[in-house]
Amino acid sequence: MPGEVSFSPLQEGLPFGSTVRGVTLATLEDEAVRASIWRAFEDRGVLVFEDIEQSSEMQLALSRVFGPLKDHPVAEVARAEEGLAEGIIDLHSGPDFDLTILEIEGKERHAWLPWHFDHAYNNELNRAGVLRPVVIAPEDGMTCFADGIALYKALPEALRARADKLSVLYCLHTLVVNMKYGRPKGFAEVHTSDAEKAMIAQQPRWQRSIHPAVWTRPSGEKVLHVSLLHTDGLEGREDAQGDALLEEICQAINASAQAYRHQWQPGTMLVWDNWRVLHSVTGTDPKYPRRLFRTTIQGDYGLGRFEEDAAAKDVVA
Repeated sequence: MPGEVSFSPLQEGLPFGSTVRGVTLATLEDEAVRASIWRAFEDRGVLVFEDIEQSSEMQLALSRVFGPLKDHPVAEVARAEEGLAEGIIDLHSGPDFDLTILEIEGKERHAWLPWHFDHAYNNELNRAGVLRPVVIAPEDGMTCFADGIALYKALPEALRARADKLSVLYCLHTLVVNMKYGRPKGFAEVHTSDAEKAMIAQQPRWQRSIHPAVWTRPSGEKVLHVSLLHTDGLEGREDAQGDALLEEICQAINASAQAYRHQWQPGTMLVWDNWRVLHSVTGTDPKYPRRLFRTTIQGDYGLGRFEEDAAAKDVVA
């Protein structure tokens, strides 16, 4: 392999994902290495880079392998000071913050997220995300990934046929605490942060986006691509029957996701394909801090639109 970069399966029996070793700032200058990383990303959907330099310079160089960077579309999301101009965002939570706290299966959790794809509330979907751990929670705090190709194949045949024809409505005001579809058992609100309350209260400000529940990759595979976060209903089916159908699909995702559960370790970074892969976060005990730096890669699969203004380019820019 050029530049001594190596690839291996992420987990035995998992139909997606690779572990990558040997990536440095020097090896990334080799176009053949960059091309091999891109091919692995296209083929496997999730790449975990081990023993990689933990710096913003390295994160930015790695991110650019997958495309130009994009700033996060929500102004309220914290930026990492050292990388503000490059769009590194700071996913930081813990006991020193006004946290949204949920009860999940009898345990209080902060930073919990359901299965979702990023920026569902926008008409354009970013290509990928790159994560770097800064503060690792001593318990839980895992980021989980599920392959949309496998999720589509796992749907019962009759439900799969119905999902093929559906488009889903998303809106920024539908957050974790007021998620409408796919809630896990034992889900309960313990405390909602002031920031989330303010976001929910701004509902009239946000347009709704529309994305297909299933789309077909250029390579021919169908992808089940339904986010349980920001979900507001089915286009043209905002009634009891439509709600029941969408809930059935979301609960099927919860039940059938053959997930990779990434336990964060020092010296790692991770990238995932936002058009193919759903991800979630297990959350952690509110007494523990958790902090990740993330970059966002530009791109668009061309299938999303806004309900009211299909020509608009960014709902919250």
